[in-house]
Amino acid sequence: MMVSPVVVQVKKLTGLQKQILGLYRGFLRVARTKAPEERRKMESIVSTEFRHNAKAVDKKSFLYIEYLLRRGTKQLDQLKSPDVSSLSSIPAPPPP
Repeated sequence: MMVSPVVVQVKKLTGLQKQILGLYRGFLRVARTKAPEERRKMESIVSTEFRHNAKAVDKKSFLYIEYLLRRGTKQLDQLKSPDVSSLSSIPAPPPP
């Protein structure tokens, strides 16, 4: 009996998508360095924010997506400091 190979097509990610995914992973990595109760709260906030923006932001609004990426990178850099122990969610201004 011969088994036919299954072909799965994987869609290649754009550079911007890779940056966003890297930022998301970075937040999760930093969350692992914080206290357990803060870790769960951070993971929840990060997941909620990324899911919200994935649905709410137009995929062709590159300037706004790049703005969110820069904003997230700054937040991540601040969270990497051992002096920072928690994360809060401040909504970004709506896209123009």
